[in-house]
Amino acid sequence: MRKKQAQILIVDDQEEILFSAKMILKKHFETIFTTNSPKKIISILNENEINVVLLDMNYRIGFEDGREGIHWLKEIKTLSPQTVVILMTAFGKIDTAVEGIKIGAFDYVLKPWHNEKLLETIEKAVAESRKNSKKSKDEKTEKRYFSGTSAKIKQAYSIAEKVAKTDANVLILGENGTGKYVFAEFIHQNSARKNEPFVHVDLGSLSDNLFESELFGYTKGAFTDAKTDTPGRFETASNGTIFLDEIGNISLHLQAKLLHVLQTKTVTRLGESKPRPLNVRIISATNSDIKAEVKNKTFREDLLYRINTMEINLPSLRERKDDIVPMAHFILDQIAEKYNQENWSFEENVATYLEKYPWKGNIREMENKIERALILADNNTISVNDLDILDFEEIQENDDNPLSEMEKNAIEKALFKHHGNISKTAEELGLSRAALYRRIEKYDLKNT
Repeated sequence: MRKKQAQILIVDDQEEILFSAKMILKKHFETIFTTNSPKKIISILNENEINVVLLDMNYRIGFEDGREGIHWLKEIKTLSPQTVVILMTAFGKIDTAVEGIKIGAFDYVLKPWHNEKLLETIEKAVAESRKNSKKSKDEKTEKRYFSGTSAKIKQAYSIAEKVAKTDANVLILGENGTGKYVFAEFIHQNSARKNEPFVHVDLGSLSDNLFESELFGYTKGAFTDAKTDTPGRFETASNGTIFLDEIGNISLHLQAKLLHVLQTKTVTRLGESKPRPLNVRIISATNSDIKAEVKNKTFREDLLYRINTMEINLPSLRERKDDIVPMAHFILDQIAEKYNQENWSFEENVATYLEKYPWKGNIREMENKIERALILADNNTISVNDLDILDFEEIQENDDNPLSEMEKNAIEKALFKHHGNISKTAEELGLSRAALYRRIEKYDLKNT
């Protein structure tokens, strides 16, 4: 009988109960953990993806009211909401178990239990935990992506959604920081392979001498440090998706080796002669002008045809102005959640500056500036100075630009506040002294 993939934790202070339950369950489920102390629950949950906890309700002699079980039930649901909890209780303590169900327990079993009933309850709980995990994963996926409303990004997402349903190879093009990794992940998460591995390979940081061993794997003894048989990234991505980032950076002779893998749908580990079949979806990305590279004969034309069955171009932030402010709010919410903080916002005048700033580093630059600002800002409100987006050369083109007037007023106020002290004014505004001097001259504030 094949065991079901599940990790189950049994918590009881009686060793005979732990032993008995483990003997029953290990015949049907892959991994069984046991502990006689509820204080170890947290560390076990932190170190393992537990599907089901079988939790006794009483641990101290003389205390049979089930309060400890209720306490640990709440702790488990807080730490790992997708984990399903089954309470164990004696026949006369059913009322407390029912209370536990009301606050999040899946079910309860009576001690001593009937083996068939215990197995049936655990199997239902495992199925429930899988539903919880999928729901949690879907919610995280939904939070992960900001689509926007600009025409170019809507077109890119429309293509991605269509191609995700196929196994076609995809080439994602775009400047640094436009979100090529996130887009590749979006395609994977919306494909039939979403429950299989998504393997990211940064080819730009992979040296030529490590290329084959990293991507194709190797056998023990294939080279000096090859101590064990090791699969490469392609095998690791089996049945899933491999994302070949910065594919335009690899040399011609390695392009030929990669092309062979894509053509034959096989991979041969270093030190072996027999090819291994591959079932993997290929997504590639580059910030270079790949067609110009083909023309200059620095990138193989036949490899380009293999990797770009479908080509998706990601616009820069400069090409999607309407998305800049909503995206900034989206990123702020994501970063605040990362740091377990709430109720963060931007000052009212920030929107104008966000739209005028050039964002040469695109989304990645915006993420960096917002995260830094959240760390430095006071009172859960982020200002233009916190964001450090004043000091750039592509400021206004004419005096009627509202940004010019806002910046001029901000500098005037800061200079007045610091009695004309350049160093203190520059520090408050987030500018260098040289940048501040340029603006003082520009706005004719020399006599301020």
